[in-house]
Amino acid sequence: MADRSRHLIGLLLGAEEDWPRAFEALLQRVGPVTIDGTEHEFGSRRLTIEPFDLNDPVRVGLVIDRLAYWYYHPREWLKKAALMNGTYLLNSPFTFQSMEKHSAYCAMLRLGLKIPRTVLVPYKNPVDNVRWAYTSAQYNKAFDLDAIAEDLGYPLYMKPFDGGGWRGVSRINDKVDLHRAYDQSGEMLMHLQATIEYDKFARALSIGAETMVMDFRPDEPMHNRYAVSHDFLNPSAGHEAVAISRIVNAFFGWEFNSCEMLVKGDSVHPIDYANACPDVAVTSLHYYFPWAISALVKWSVFSLATGRRSTVDLHTERYFAIADDESLDYEAKLNAYLALADEHFETTKYHEWCAEHLADFDARVRDWVAGPDFDRLLTSTVATTYPEHEQDQFMAHFRGLTSLWLSDQAG
Repeated sequence: MADRSRHLIGLLLGAEEDWPRAFEALLQRVGPVTIDGTEHEFGSRRLTIEPFDLNDPVRVGLVIDRLAYWYYHPREWLKKAALMNGTYLLNSPFTFQSMEKHSAYCAMLRLGLKIPRTVLVPYKNPVDNVRWAYTSAQYNKAFDLDAIAEDLGYPLYMKPFDGGGWRGVSRINDKVDLHRAYDQSGEMLMHLQATIEYDKFARALSIGAETMVMDFRPDEPMHNRYAVSHDFLNPSAGHEAVAISRIVNAFFGWEFNSCEMLVKGDSVHPIDYANACPDVAVTSLHYYFPWAISALVKWSVFSLATGRRSTVDLHTERYFAIADDESLDYEAKLNAYLALADEHFETTKYHEWCAEHLADFDARVRDWVAGPDFDRLLTSTVATTYPEHEQDQFMAHFRGLTSLWLSDQAG
């Protein structure tokens, strides 16, 4: 009789209900996986927030975190679980805390990625600290905000140095916009960032060793932001977009993250790629939702069944050695970075493992999406998201996109 190993996946959630229900439903369809005589079974549990002793045992072997970036208590529990119990975390709270948007820009600039010019400006208003007034009066040099903006060129963007889901982001078209946005920034520390004249705005969602690059339209309503457009980038730009997203994640130890990029011809410019809680809502991803949840299930199962270990050691010197190699051009460096990223994610092993142990899982996903369970999830999500008089319209919209996904899978 085969040995048995039971694995429990923890879901650390905020207000979301759609994707956790989908994840739980698809995880049940994985079934036991036998590896080298050991039968692996998988379950999930929604985690609660409560007092914890630093020596308390942790039952879950892996955590999908959607909350700790915003709240200290669950974040510190995740750190304890990783350091003391070896719990596998899809996103490192250590690097997301220290490598927010500003640090992420700096690191990728160091690798030579095409980040638009960015300037950090001091606070508009003094921070709430009695020592700041003296420090500011003595050591803050006067600066010319208009001159900085003129040097970067209009239009440009002002946004918080630490990100936060489009919080405080302003498009700056002229001096009036500049001073209005800066006055409103208050105690937020802000970047001024040059913009790029672009053909396409791409958003890549990476989950473990899988990446989906999507045609993103930020000015559209949420349900219409992701266009179903498979060839919207040329092959060179498409490869670069995938590579950048995966390189960012491997560099920082993130496994569930989105990367936004402005694309002009073959040139790809990352502008936002530190997203601890990337969008996976069915009402925004729609067509791409089944892929996202399927990839999340497969990566979680693979990581647990193969005993994959997470670490707080980033080994950035390996990337910097490539960055400093003057014999390599940009394309060669990008491919060398990607090789390190694929090594980190065990990309080849992952795909081979899924083909061997989850060979029929994609068919199970299709059956679930085509069945009544998914339709109930979609119906309840639409009912809680949109006013009653719009619900029929949006049900038809999302059912149509889901049917398109099913048709494309069959083809």
